[in-house]
Formats: sequence, C-alpha cells, structure tokens
Amino acid sequence: MLSENRYFDSNPSVRKIGLELYENVVDLPIISPHGHVDPKLFEENKPFANPTELFIIPDHYVFRMLYSQGFSLESLGINAKDDSIVEEDSYKIWQIFADNFYLFSGTPTGVWVSHELETVFGITEKLTSKSAREIYNLISKKLQSPKFLPRTLFEQFNIGFLATTDGASDSLEYHKLIKESDWNGRIVPSFRPDAVVNILAANWKSEIEKLSSASGIDIIDYQTFIKAIENRRQFFIEMGATATDQGVLSPYTHELSEIEANSIFKRALFGIVTEEDQNAFVGNMLMEMARMSCEDGLVMQIHPGVLRNHNDIIFKKFGLDKGCDIPIQTEYTKNLRELLNKYGNNSNFKLIVFTHDETSYARELAPLAGHYPAMKLGPAWWFNDSIQGMKRFREMTTETAGFYNTVGFNDETRAFLSIPARHDLARRVDCNFLALQVSEHIIDLEDAHKLSYELTNGLVKKAYNI
Repeated sequence: MLSENRYFDSNPSVRKIGLELYENVVDLPIISPHGHVDPKLFEENKPFANPTELFIIPDHYVFRMLYSQGFSLESLGINAKDDSIVEEDSYKIWQIFADNFYLFSGTPTGVWVSHELETVFGITEKLTSKSAREIYNLISKKLQSPKFLPRTLFEQFNIGFLATTDGASDSLEYHKLIKESDWNGRIVPSFRPDAVVNILAANWKSEIEKLSSASGIDIIDYQTFIKAIENRRQFFIEMGATATDQGVLSPYTHELSEIEANSIFKRALFGIVTEEDQNAFVGNMLMEMARMSCEDGLVMQIHPGVLRNHNDIIFKKFGLDKGCDIPIQTEYTKNLRELLNKYGNNSNFKLIVFTHDETSYARELAPLAGHYPAMKLGPAWWFNDSIQGMKRFREMTTETAGFYNTVGFNDETRAFLSIPARHDLARRVDCNFLALQVSEHIIDLEDAHKLSYELTNGLVKKAYNI
C-alpha cells in the first residue's frame, strides 16, 4: 500500500538524491518537542481498548472531516457535556470510519492512517467498507499483545524525546510517576498558561484558584499572580520542561505599567473586564513570559492566529478541541516589535513563532527570524502540517531566513500512533526539498547531507535545549 518513493519528486534524478538523503536520517530518533499526547498513557501502560479509541476518538483531524460530511459527533463516540446519547459500540464507529475513509484521499490524515496501518500493524489492505471487520479484528487482537503496549511502541517508534502540553496548575502527577519508574522513556511537560491568562474565559476565576492552590501563593492581585506563574515555571523546570507555549489569537505585545496590569487583573476578579482589557492583558503577559524566559531559560513558543471554537453549537455541547478551530489572518511585524526590541537581541532568550497564515511566511516571519537572534520559525503547523504545506514553508522561508533559523519539525499531535507517520512524512518532504536544491545547483550534496541531519535532529535539539 505504501510506496518507498512516496512524497518524492517524480523526476528520477531528483528522487534518487532525495532517497539517498532520506536513508541518512530514516533511523534517527524522533524528537517531539511540542505535542498533546496524555502522559497518563505511558504511566499506566495499559493495552489500548480498541481500534476506535486509538484512531478516531483522540484525533480531531479524523472526526472533523466526518462531521463536515454530516456525521454527528455523538455517532463517532465523542462525549457531550449534556446527557446526549453517545454511540458506545466501537465497531459501529469503526465501520463509519471505514465506509468513509475515501473522504481522506489527498489529505495528510489519509497519509498518516495508511502509514500507521501498514508500518505498525502490518496491514497492507486498503481500509474500506468491505475490509473494515477484518482490519478491526486484526488490530484488536494485536492490541492485546505486550508488543503493542504504549511504552513498547514508544521504544519501537524510536522516540528519543516527547514533550506534552500542560496547564499552569497541573500537578504533573503522571510525569512524576514516569520519572520515578524504572522506565527510561524521556517524556517532559511544557508550561502552557492560557487558562490563567485568558481573563474573559468563563472559568478564569476558578483557574486562578487552582493556580493559587498549586503554587501555594494567595493570589490577590497582579503581583501575586506573577509570583505564582514564576513559581509554577520553576516546578515545571524541575520536572524536566524545556519550553513554554501560548496559544493566542493575536501576537500583539505591549508592556503595561504595573498599575495598569493590576487594575485589569483586579477588575477581572470581579468579572468586569472587556475584550479590550483581554487583548491588553494577553499582550502584556507575552512580554512577562519573555522576561521570565530570559531569566529561567525556558524556550518561549507562541501559536497565534486561530479563532478557537468557531462553531458555537459544538463548543457549548462538547467543549474544547473538537475540530472547529479556524485560522485567521495574522500580522507579526508590528505586533511583535515591542517584544523583539526589548528581548529579541538577548542571548538568553529563545522565541519560536508559529503561524497558520502562510502569507506571512515570506512577507514577515522569515525577515524577522532572519534578523533577530532570539527568534526562530516554528515548522508548518496544524492545517499546514501537510505535504504541500511543508513544501510551501521551505519555499517561502529559506531564501530569507535560511535553514538554520528554523527548528526542524514537531508533530503537535494528540494521536500517539501518528507520531512516526508525521515525522516520516516531514523527513521525506525535507529531503525532497534538499534534493531539488542540489539538482538546481543551489547547494551541493555534502551540504544537503548535513542539512538532512539538522532538519531532522540537530536544529530541534539546539532550539529546545534538548
């Protein structure tokens, strides 16, 4: 089902170079510095329940496509917050997936799932309505084998480093238990303060109470809030964290005076803040997080430009992360100017910037990363995490920022089994891009071999202090 030449140029001379470069990196460990796999999976190390729990339930790429074709999330086993009847027959859900797998033709999801079926489970038959039962039964049987336990697969996938994403108040209990176990898989947390920064969120005050409890600091004003954030960052560092992450609508940055920030914070405690207050507070907190990164060494990541929970009906009924986040146009040059002027020349600071807005790659992000020492470009992300998206990223950034102002690849997935599929795709696409550069005499083969390693392992290790 999978061609060894997949994703490479159809020109035989280019493909030959690309495959040679790929052979140079195919067996390198997977470095996954930013993702959303639940660490509980590896602490408990229990068999996966069934193919549906493995392929469909945790993967919003899968169920958002099916939803777009008229299938309710309940019919796909996605739990609602109310008392809605949710399909519990895992095979029935799998049959829907198989019946409609053709919908994923040409998409990265189709590529990833095909890779998972063949390389992990040895299934070379296409997933269709007719083959659904046989494939389901085969996977179910294999999942009961010790060879398919999460920790065993982690080692089989050759994952050298896996970072999760964790809220500021998270106890990191599963990370602790993994560290205390006799297993040597390297899984670390990443500090994500969104829940305590987004002052307009309905549950913000309860999140502040959690932060207060977790830090042991009575949060009564902006000053104690900042102390609590600093306290939790130190705890994350002790637990192995190398990076922070913030998902923001806009990368707007502006430093408020302590009086201004405290005024907004105190009004937020009473629930009397506006959208303007929210924007100002988030912009200020980006400045604060940059300051803290200069002091404690955590790499700062920002993921702007996504209007979260665009579908109100789905959000109200099912909550977060249900496939209805939609990209928006995003401006970086003006919005990041204050932060980069204050911290972008600091040798102790590392800022990795992502985007959904591809039009900003060549116009803004590559020029910014090509100048400020602290700033690097995150790889093609989320909706752009695809064959063509990765190609466009390299085409639009390399001439201005070069390769060495990027940070390799990260998968950012919730679906554990897709990690090797995503990294394999990225390695092939990058090697193909390098092969094209060699064939056009832009770089030579020696440099291409060096770059194939850097784009796979070297740059990501340096960028994330791994």
